[in-house]
Order: sequence, then C-alpha cells, then structure tokens
Amino acid sequence: MKIERTKNATRNIFFGVAVKIYQILGPFVLRTIFIYTLGMEYLGLNSLFTSVLSVLNLVELGVGSAMVFSMYKPIAEDNKEKICALMALYRFYYRIIGLVILVLGLIILPFVPKLITGTVPEDINIYILYLLNLSATVLSYWLFAYKNSLLSAHQRNDISSKITLIISTIQYVIQAVLLILVGNYYLYLVVTIMTTVLTNIITSIIVTKKYPQYKAKGKLDKKEISTINHRVMDLFTARLGGVVVNSADSIVISAFLGLTLLGMYNNYYYILSSVMGFISIIFNSCMAGIGNSLVTESLDKNYKDFRVMTFVVTWLIHISTVCFLCLYQPFMYMWVGKENMFDMLVVIMFCIYFYVCELSMIWATYKDAGGIWHEDRFRPLIGATVNLILNIFFVKVIEIGMYGILLSTIVSYVCISMPWLINNLFKIMFKRNYREYVFETIKHMFWTAISCGITYGICSMVPVTGITQIVLNFIMCMTIPNLLLYIVFRKTEEFKCALGMVKRVFHLGG
Repeated sequence: MKIERTKNATRNIFFGVAVKIYQILGPFVLRTIFIYTLGMEYLGLNSLFTSVLSVLNLVELGVGSAMVFSMYKPIAEDNKEKICALMALYRFYYRIIGLVILVLGLIILPFVPKLITGTVPEDINIYILYLLNLSATVLSYWLFAYKNSLLSAHQRNDISSKITLIISTIQYVIQAVLLILVGNYYLYLVVTIMTTVLTNIITSIIVTKKYPQYKAKGKLDKKEISTINHRVMDLFTARLGGVVVNSADSIVISAFLGLTLLGMYNNYYYILSSVMGFISIIFNSCMAGIGNSLVTESLDKNYKDFRVMTFVVTWLIHISTVCFLCLYQPFMYMWVGKENMFDMLVVIMFCIYFYVCELSMIWATYKDAGGIWHEDRFRPLIGATVNLILNIFFVKVIEIGMYGILLSTIVSYVCISMPWLINNLFKIMFKRNYREYVFETIKHMFWTAISCGITYGICSMVPVTGITQIVLNFIMCMTIPNLLLYIVFRKTEEFKCALGMVKRVFHLGG
C-alpha cells in the first residue's frame, strides 16, 4: 500500500498548525495566570519536575520510533498479520516501561530536594507534587499508548491533533478556573493526570474503530524481535542525547542558580519551543511519508526531496530567528515585566541555539525515517556528555551563569551533532559527497546573520514602545528577510521546486 504522502502531509500540517496555535495560546494564558497567582518559584518547580521525568522517560529507549519504523514496510505491503504482531510486542514493551519508570521514580523520590537550591514555596510538599507528576507519566504508558503507533505509521497525525484539541480545551479551562479561584497547585496537577487518562482512552477507541483489522495479537519470529531490539538500543542513545541536552539545562539551573532563574529561563524557552513546535509539525507530518518514499522511490528522487525540504525549513528558520531577535525583549517586557527579563546577549544566544537546533532536526528527521540509528548511536551520547560537562563547567567553575547554559548547548550542536549527522546521512543514505550541501548550508547561515543585523538595526530605530512596537517590528521581520531571501535565492532550483510544492499543497495556479 503506497501512502498518499502529499495529501496526508498537507492534512497533518493543517491540523497540526491549528492545534499548535491553540496549544500555544491556551498554555500561554494558563502560564500567565500561573505566574501571577502562584509565582515564578512555582513555575520553576514545575519545570524541574518536567525535566526530571524527561530523564526517567529514557526508559522508553526509543521503542515508539522503532516500532513505527518497523511498520512502514508491512503497511506498504499490506501485511496485516505482521502489523498485529508488532502491536502486541509494542503493548508488552510499554507495560514493562511504565513499571520500570514507576520503580525508578520512587527510588529517586528521597533525592528530589537536593536538586533545588535556594528557597522553596512553604505551603507545598515537594514529595507529593513529584508523585503526582510521576503518576501522569506512568499512566501515559499503561493506558493504550501503543495504539498511537498506527496513527503515526499511517501518517494520520491529524486524528491525534483533533483529540488533543478537544481534551486540551477541557484541561486549560478547568486549570485556569482552579488557579484563579483556589490557587492550588495540587489540584492543577490532578487535572493533568485526569486529562492524560482521558486522551489515551479516547485515542484507543477511535483507533480501534478506524483500524478494526489491526488487533494486538500474534508473535514475531525471534530474528525480527532481535532486529527491533537492536533498533531500540540504537535509538536509546539518541533519546539519551536529546533528554540530556533539553533537561540538563533546567536541572543545572535549579541546582546551582535557583528556581526563580529557572522560571525566567523557561519563560524564554517557552516562546522558543512554541515556534519549534510549529516547525516540528512539518517534520512529524512528513516522517511517515519520507519513510515510505525511502522504501518506494529512487535515491536521486529522495535526495532531491531532501534538498527541497532543507530549503523550505531553512527559510522558515531564517524568518523565525529574525523574529526572535527583534521581538523577544519587547514581548517579554509586556508579558512578565523588566524584573523577569534577561539581557540582550542571552537573547542572541537563544537565537543561535534555535537556529542550530532546528537545522539539525532536518537531518535527524531523515535519519529517523531511514532508520540510521545503529551508525548514529554514539553521536547523541557524546554530544550530550559534552553538553552536560560544559554546563557544569561554565556555571560552577567559570561562573558565567545563564550564558554558560546556552553556550554549552550551542557548542555541542555545532562541534559534534551537526557534522556527525551530515556525515552519516550522506555516507549511508544518499551515498554522495556532502561538500556542496555544506557550502549551501553555510551560505544560508551567512544570509541569516546579514538579515538579522539589517532587521534589528532598523527595528532599533522604532520610536514607540508596547504593542505598537511589537506590531511594527513584526511587519519588518516579515518583510525584510523574505525580500532578501527572494532576491538571493529566486533563481535556484530549490526555490522553484519549493514554490511548486507550495502551489500543489494550496492548489494554486490550477
């Protein structure tokens, strides 16, 4: 069965964007209420628990990605029996994973206070709060989570988006009311647990109705299970790298700089990750289509698609980076006030962090879709180790605070993750020299830097403040970089192909 890649990707992107907008605005309002009702220390505490549980989620090892990848070929061949056997294995793995996370979480419980420096809100019990967060994580694995693999493998993430839209509405409304009327963090977390359970149950019911031919039954032969287990172990290092890079920052800030600074950091990171979420919609929506294409299309066709996708996403990253540089501080001033803002150098480092991270995600998407996990297994581990060591060195030894947190991540990406990913992709998947591609990537970086300088310089001359400044800056951020990119790249093959793809997606030009 050949998946309708363009149609499914377009549908997934449409619903994904709609839900992502909602998931940014809803939590933003909720986060604002959280800050003004409970305070920055509670926000920092919430971020710390999220980071600790992300580390515990390493137990998942990458089982989900490995199972979805294993389904690409049987779906293309319409092998129902094998898909059912894969689901049964997936269900078994997730039950074990949930149990292991529960046990490890309880072992860590006595050490949670040691991850916090400075003061903690007096009216809370951090052990109870931690257990509530742990419960939400464990239940997410035990309650039919394995059925999500069918939606991902069939490139029907739009269904998940619709479910999320409905359940999130319920969650945000209830939590906002509780914060305003009661201001109780315990009840806030209980609602999170309830909506996690509800989401999994509803998803299970819908998947069962849509794909009744697939039931978790049957067994794979030992050779197939061994292959999957090898993929899982290879994916573990990728997950380890991602978790350390994303979670170590928060844990180090909490342990050495305090909950208040962690809350401030996460306000900036929340905006950054929201935009990352939009771009990830493209990656997630195209993942199954890329995997299907790698199985059914020629090497040259796939490389051409890779170049076009790089061009499109790099354009989006370029515009987003300029927007961050010119809009971050005016927006933060209006949102949380001057006392909860970092200086401009931290903003610049956030922009660089965003650019290198999202550029790497293009390559990581193709790496995951192509199953290049074994050859890539040491890259995330080494990158994460360097990031963690530099984190502690910059913050504890050199004592450069927040600059060190961001600088360590940037260095690990630029010096390790990015060159390693490119080498693996071109050597194993595309089987060609990467010199021309790297040159084009550096060219894009150069024009992004030029665009940032020009746009920021012009925005700095805006004589107004407040919402008017944000609107005017946004207009310039949309105009200047797009005009520059059009002038520089309008005659390239990638631009023409990308334009043709946009026309097909939106049914333009007949």
